[in-house]
Amino acid sequence: MRVLRLCLLSVWFVAALPGLVLAADRTKLEEFLEVTGFDVALESIRLTAGSAPQILGMQAETFGTEWARLTEEVFATDIMHDMALDILEETLDDEMLTHAADFYASDLGQRLVVAENASHMTEDDGLKLESGADIVAALEGIDSPRLDYIRRMNAASDSAGTAVRAIVEVQVRFIMAAAGAGVIELHRDEDGLRALFKADEEAMTAEIEAGALTGAAYTYQSFSDAEVLAYAEALEHPRMRHVYDLMNAVQYEVMANRFEALATAMQRLQPSQEL
Repeated sequence: MRVLRLCLLSVWFVAALPGLVLAADRTKLEEFLEVTGFDVALESIRLTAGSAPQILGMQAETFGTEWARLTEEVFATDIMHDMALDILEETLDDEMLTHAADFYASDLGQRLVVAENASHMTEDDGLKLESGADIVAALEGIDSPRLDYIRRMNAASDSAGTAVRAIVEVQVRFIMAAAGAGVIELHRDEDGLRALFKADEEAMTAEIEAGALTGAAYTYQSFSDAEVLAYAEALEHPRMRHVYDLMNAVQYEVMANRFEALATAMQRLQPSQEL
């Protein structure tokens, strides 16, 4: 399951999810998470915790071994897994579930899931993005159509266009929660924070697009151009787009919830610091 994860600013926001009458049952949802690889994508949210101190103007090293223990506790896989299932029970219907599961259960789909799972759990994002950038440069050098296929994949898997809004929203929620918990002293109100992020929106958009392109180039390097095109076309199907809108929304909300919980828990580790 193609869920984008950036290194420093890997936090997103979800708006209110629309309820659907014909929700899928929990057993089918469990199978869906596994066959699509979304269970691993959820688990990889834990890796984003490394960016949390930097968002607050701190360093993870400041907390020593306690930081690792705290993030393991807050970003526990079972907590995130159950949150995702609770949301999906109310939002993902059988028709959408079956459409996506059938594709990912195919030979190509399962090979894609293996590659995506490995990429999600690669902690050294610097190495991944550097390797991806080299691949992109090589493809540009030969004027390969593969880059267009990858861009189509990225556009289709974030068809709601939520990435920038999500980054801003979750960071605001995290910072406000940290201020409320006494972890930091905040010298601007929420509107001021949003204005600060708004000023960087253009640069943030460019960073996300570049990171998505290099990340996908790295992840799918072992697939042929024809297979990458086939994946792009599968992701562009209206039902798959709807599924991805929901999947992204679920991941965004789980991240936001866990970062707010982390902010509250951080008061046990670090005295107040000005921001």
